[in-house]
Amino acid sequence: MPADYTRTVFFISDGTGITAETLGHSLLTQFEDLHFRQIRIPFVSTLAQALECQQQISRATATDGIRPIVVSTLVDANIGKVLRETDALFLDFFEAFIVPLENELGSKSSHTIGRSHGQPLSQDYTNRIDAVNFTLAHDDGASDIGLDKADVILIGVSRCGKTPTSLYLALQFGVRAANYPLIPEDFERSRLPGAIERHRDKLFGLTIGPERLHKVRTERRPDSRYASLENCRYEIEAAQKLMRREGVRWLDSTSKSIEEISTTIMQEVRLDRHVF
Repeated sequence: MPADYTRTVFFISDGTGITAETLGHSLLTQFEDLHFRQIRIPFVSTLAQALECQQQISRATATDGIRPIVVSTLVDANIGKVLRETDALFLDFFEAFIVPLENELGSKSSHTIGRSHGQPLSQDYTNRIDAVNFTLAHDDGASDIGLDKADVILIGVSRCGKTPTSLYLALQFGVRAANYPLIPEDFERSRLPGAIERHRDKLFGLTIGPERLHKVRTERRPDSRYASLENCRYEIEAAQKLMRREGVRWLDSTSKSIEEISTTIMQEVRLDRHVF
């Protein structure tokens, strides 16, 4: 088999498939030299749907010339049995972890489908939706009303990653994250914008490499002063100088994923939240 072949990986679940995909992707990233075609199949809850999955797996075997990998978080053993009959490497996360837990706890699990993402009326779910609404209302300095209710306020130059990070914090952790841009007028005044100055204990800064910022801004507004490399360098240096002088903690988002940025913020700001 050539080194550059592509292996198909199926993430199959009776729920959203997010858990299967997240866990499976964590494993696949350990094999940097291999190529994977990743397919998520959610809401597989009947034998008929399992048979359709079986056909997809068989087609992938025929196309790739090698058996696929199946990562499963299926609760129903009968549905899982159908998929086990295919020619694939079958990785069952529930079997790997639930059985040892049952033995250790001396109790049988409920084997309820969709428990991890299927509680739309739970307090955790409600908190996350409220946090998302808060974040959308306070995106890019849209409003300074209610900033005292923010868990964290992200600051930084335009297009450094404030909005996606804020939304991730809200959706994943239920964190009320506002974000506020630092603009040339702030650098000329050499002080934080008045709307956020009184909330400095909630501030956390993001910065970014000038070349990366130049690329991102060019995609938005090509051939503009706003996107020029010279201006990007100026704004980043001025923002870092301002944050350093004002005692605002900050990190460089250039080579970090949103997940890494968000986790760092959670630790630095000491926000105690859980993702489910």
